Amino acid sequence: MDIGSRIRNLRIQKNLTQEELGERTDLSKGFISQLENNQSSPSLDTFFSILEVLGTSPAAFFAEGAKAPRVVYTPAEQTVYEDTDAHYVLQWLVPDSNEKQMEPVLLTFHAAGAYKTFPPSPAETFIYCLQGAITLHLGEAQYTAHSGEAMYFRADAPHQLTSAGPSQALIVATDSYL
Repeated sequence: MDIGSRIRNLRIQKNLTQEELGERTDLSKGFISQLENNQSSPSLDTFFSILEVLGTSPAAFFAEGAKAPRVVYTPAEQTVYEDTDAHYVLQWLVPDSNEKQMEPVLLTFHAAGAYKTFPPSPAETFIYCLQGAITLHLGEAQYTAHSGEAMYFRADAPHQLTSAGPSQALIVATDSYL
């Protein structure tokens, strides 16, 4: 991966815009864009300043580029949270997914239950019902997907998932908020 792409990836992982990175390093948004698109090269002082804002050292920055991208994640690496009162188990399938553009989780209801209510956000969400039935409460509307059916929505209204009985769904959200 080239230097510009590595800088862009680190900036996105830190949830910074090009403008914010520029402000913190006394550089223009346009110059940050040029760096990320390999149209310009920074001086060493500027490069070190960018890495400091991005929370990494030159050694770590270049070592990251040498690593092969991570593709496979084992069950032992997954995080599991169980809410016995609400009758659900939430399983984060990728350990650092909250720093990525998508966050895949497995939601399992053991009995009738409800997952927490989320406020409106710019996230887009995909839900695939693996078993049973999952109901989405999106604003004033309700949608139910049964085993084998999918839902896709923009989370621009308060929303919550519920189930009338045992069920399981794969959820993939952008702009992580789970």
